[in-house]
Amino acid sequence: MQHNLSRRGLALAGGALLAAPALAQSPWPDKPIRLIVPFGPGGAIDTLSRNVASRFAEHTNGQTLVVENRPGAGGTIAGAFAATQRPDGQVLMMADMGANAIGRLLYPGLPYDPLTAFTPIIHLVNLPGVLMAHPSVAERSVEEIVRAAKARPDGFTYSSAGTGNGSHLFMELFLKRAGIRMVHVPYRSGAEMVTALVRGDAQFGFPTVSSGLAMIRDGRARAVAVSEPAGSQLLPGTPGLAAALPGFDQSVWHGIVAPAGMDRSLVLRINDVFGRIAAMPEVQEAVFRQQAGRVVGGTPAEFAAHIRREYETWEPVIRDANIKAD
Repeated sequence: MQHNLSRRGLALAGGALLAAPALAQSPWPDKPIRLIVPFGPGGAIDTLSRNVASRFAEHTNGQTLVVENRPGAGGTIAGAFAATQRPDGQVLMMADMGANAIGRLLYPGLPYDPLTAFTPIIHLVNLPGVLMAHPSVAERSVEEIVRAAKARPDGFTYSSAGTGNGSHLFMELFLKRAGIRMVHVPYRSGAEMVTALVRGDAQFGFPTVSSGLAMIRDGRARAVAVSEPAGSQLLPGTPGLAAALPGFDQSVWHGIVAPAGMDRSLVLRINDVFGRIAAMPEVQEAVFRQQAGRVVGGTPAEFAAHIRREYETWEPVIRDANIKAD
């Protein structure tokens, strides 16, 4: 199935790392581990964190992973805290795009550099977004929307979950790639954003698939395109945006990072533990069913490269649209 790890991903995320002899000798963890989560309880990243934490003890001789929510400022409050901790494996962070890649672009006074303050450990999941339209919008395809928007600059509005939020950035990337404009109407949360779209206060929105799925299924909103080229199994028949805008391939992503300066053998040990958790069918199924996402896995180097690519993708979008978080 689409949401399962590939054979290569399973090898990288799990058993292949056991080849390093040092891993078998590592004492980590010898006490409960804190996992800093950059948003409050109940959201997608919190749900993922608790799913992972519920399986942690099975792979660590009974040691637990304690979820610690530190919400605020687009995840950067948690990032600022995690960045100052010792790189001894006792404090980890569930990584997010804002806190761990582009935070300084949105918050110029951020007291840490997301690209240097952390040790990437493993890329856990990708959650696709979906371009949604209010049912009153006559244009049904990406191509029709682009033509209409070019004919009527600023004639459409879109809602987001807040300035600098992923739903805002995904829409701005779409507008930039398509060469069009729409009026941005920011709200305070994903729920408010989707409600505004359903009410018709905005004509478009770009939430994650999981956030918009219920409204799409009951006809209160229409799915136009998915942010990943392959689309989503939960939205059959909805194309990827790449069909109209070649190269468009974006997801909300989360993974595990630690404070900068962690010893390489410890990085590999932690990667191995979380890779084994990610490879569990029940974890993959939970990610798919609860968040419409897919498990990724892989090596620390691959996750580091992904974070760098994300920065390079979003830097011109944020700069050109002059986006500064509230």
